[in-house]
Amino acid sequence: MKQLSADGVSVAFAGLRALSHVTLSIEPGRITGLIGPNGAGKTTLVNVLTGFQGPTEGAVTLDGAALTGLQPHEVRRRGVARTFQGGRLFRDLPVIDNLEVTGVGLGQSRAAAIAEAETMLDWIGISPLADRIAGTLPYTDERRVAIGRALMGRPGYVLLDEPAAGMSAPEVADLAGLIRRIAGEMGCGVLLIEHNVGLVLDLCDHIVVLDSGAVIESGPPAVIRDSEKVRHAYMGTAADTRLPVLEVMQ
Repeated sequence: MKQLSADGVSVAFAGLRALSHVTLSIEPGRITGLIGPNGAGKTTLVNVLTGFQGPTEGAVTLDGAALTGLQPHEVRRRGVARTFQGGRLFRDLPVIDNLEVTGVGLGQSRAAAIAEAETMLDWIGISPLADRIAGTLPYTDERRVAIGRALMGRPGYVLLDEPAAGMSAPEVADLAGLIRRIAGEMGCGVLLIEHNVGLVLDLCDHIVVLDSGAVIESGPPAVIRDSEKVRHAYMGTAADTRLPVLEVMQ
């Protein structure tokens, strides 16, 4: 079966467990959510899935083949892309060059990389930004450019780390539409890591909740909404009411 999987992944830093036996899978064309309080281990898990951090235990596989031990650029060339919380654009380069550099890094000729970059910017709806210097962009436009860069080379899987951070409600709605298109039109498996729980509940087919490095709940949005464990993780105490997580977090 085609999927990107973490199998029993643990990560320890100087004896402190950042992740403890985490299992998660991302399937093509589906949007999987990853949520949890600050410090839950979400970004550490993304780092493990993309080769930036080696697991202490467990394994990462892509369509059944091992990824554990590969360098980040090798994981990327196999079709697993990501964005970063801080954007990490080449701030002194124009937007289109940010995408072109990625295409060339993936082995494309410069002409092919430019052509795909132009197509990608148009597909996302940000063609007017092509010649803007990346460092001059508003924060929310940086996020969209970062997503475009991650989609260069048409990866099979893309991991979006806090893409909605700092966005207004209309901008979040636009982002939701884009993420749906990434899964539906590109057939890409998406892992959405977000503090905006409402966005995750609205978009995702399946959601995994981390707390203190361990999976405390997983399932469809309805299960997550009604989970006492999830409410406890976010609020620090068991809720007496059956408010959905979305209402609790607002």
